[in-house]
Amino acid sequence: MFDDDRLPPLNASAMVLRFGIIGAVLACSVGAFAYTGGWLSPDRLTPARIVAGFEQASGSHPGFRRNHAKGLCATGTFESRGAAAQISKAALFAPGRVPLVARVAFAGGMPFVQDTPAQVRSLALRFLPEGRQEWRTGMINIPVFPVTTVRDFYDQAQAMLPDPATGKPDPAKMQAFVASHPGFAAAGALIGRRQITSGFADTTYNAIHTFRFVAADGAVTPVRWSAVPLDPVVPADATGSGADPNALFDALIARAASRPVQWRLMLTLGQPDDTIDPSKPWAPDRRQVEAGLVTLDRVVAEDGGPCTDVTYDPLVLPDGIESSGDEILAARSSTYARSLRLRDGEQGQKARSAVTPREVVGRGRQ
Repeated sequence: MFDDDRLPPLNASAMVLRFGIIGAVLACSVGAFAYTGGWLSPDRLTPARIVAGFEQASGSHPGFRRNHAKGLCATGTFESRGAAAQISKAALFAPGRVPLVARVAFAGGMPFVQDTPAQVRSLALRFLPEGRQEWRTGMINIPVFPVTTVRDFYDQAQAMLPDPATGKPDPAKMQAFVASHPGFAAAGALIGRRQITSGFADTTYNAIHTFRFVAADGAVTPVRWSAVPLDPVVPADATGSGADPNALFDALIARAASRPVQWRLMLTLGQPDDTIDPSKPWAPDRRQVEAGLVTLDRVVAEDGGPCTDVTYDPLVLPDGIESSGDEILAARSSTYARSLRLRDGEQGQKARSAVTPREVVGRGRQ
């Protein structure tokens, strides 16, 4: 566990450097954690205003997602072990196999960004039990969210806005934000210590938020979950991705063509008094349950792919899983919907995705 009192003092320049990655996570990679209308009245920071802010930061890219813009679709299955059925009555946790549609992506609003290992990666899953309620979840490869509330998110995003004169954040503004948000430094230390792996297939993805699992007898358990890879973890090459602008995606395409990519879906069971604050970890001794195995056996280009018109809204939940009341969940839901409406109206303007169908087929044959 991280102790705030152990943080060394930072000057303003070092602080901006140290927390730059956190700013990227907030301003670009987890941009869907935005605001629903009226929460901060009279400011009225609506999803429309937040989406406009993402476009200001990343440029206008009609037809693309405003966040997690560069990605691939995939299809596969979830095979339940039956262990999670003890804590949730959701049908998909009964022993058996259900189909799923996934999306693997980089965080951020730039659909043609060059692949680099340090970019925040995401794995989104849509579980589709036949004739039953579906479940959608989005996970990223950081252990916690850097801030606690929607208000914190807004304050941090303002602090990280580039100064027009320098093109970089103002160190004084960032220093003031950190001083007024003591939990930010602790979350930043956890994020900074995360392991950066060689590719999508050997990455652990975390859902970050807390949910309530409801059992058949009505018992409620707070739960967080992660997708833990079966592939051996290989540290990223510090030299980056080289000349191939789609290096990590191309590696995933080739990998999936040779054998399925798999993760264990691990549930961490909380105690009734555990925090729902997404910026704070739970105690490491919390019990874990392996809910089942996620298998992706086919990678598909996003242009015309099965995940293209899907929002991985974290509040699309089956009976047996409920929101914890974390306000950021509702904000994500409303902003995803706004982004989808815009994309639907822009399809005639959309450029080809960075990873094309031809590239998927060609790399898969190697």
